[in-house]
Amino acid sequence: MAQDQQGTPGALSRWIQRKMNARMNRKIRGGRGEFMGMDVLILNTVGRRSGQPRETPLAWFADDEDAWLIVASGGGSRHPDWHVNLVTHPDRASIELPGRAAVPVTPYVLDGAERERAWKSITAAQPRYEKYQRKSDRIYPVIRLTPR
Repeated sequence: MAQDQQGTPGALSRWIQRKMNARMNRKIRGGRGEFMGMDVLILNTVGRRSGQPRETPLAWFADDEDAWLIVASGGGSRHPDWHVNLVTHPDRASIELPGRAAVPVTPYVLDGAERERAWKSITAAQPRYEKYQRKSDRIYPVIRLTPR
């Protein structure tokens, strides 16, 4: 059996996550998009190596009138797979909001003052993100998604 990389989820954890994600995706498509007090969307990406479609439920935060912020938390000591897929194939990304059809989006990884402003807004809405960030050895990317 292959050894998992230190600080990354193991096979059982990944299996459980896939099952939970599939259940959450069904809820979102059915019109219910909330989890643990957060609004949730489905991020559609394409696997960086496989080229296969990937669907990931993620908490989102409003940014301006027509944009969404997502945070690449989770994934252990490395960025989550969905983040790597998103930056590898940004032109193939879309989101699904509860009960709505997919909307093609353009991702933009925030940095500097833009990231700091967005991070303050996110952690004001959900202080748990600040707690998660303190426990991590990497800085969580904040990504703005805008409709194409």
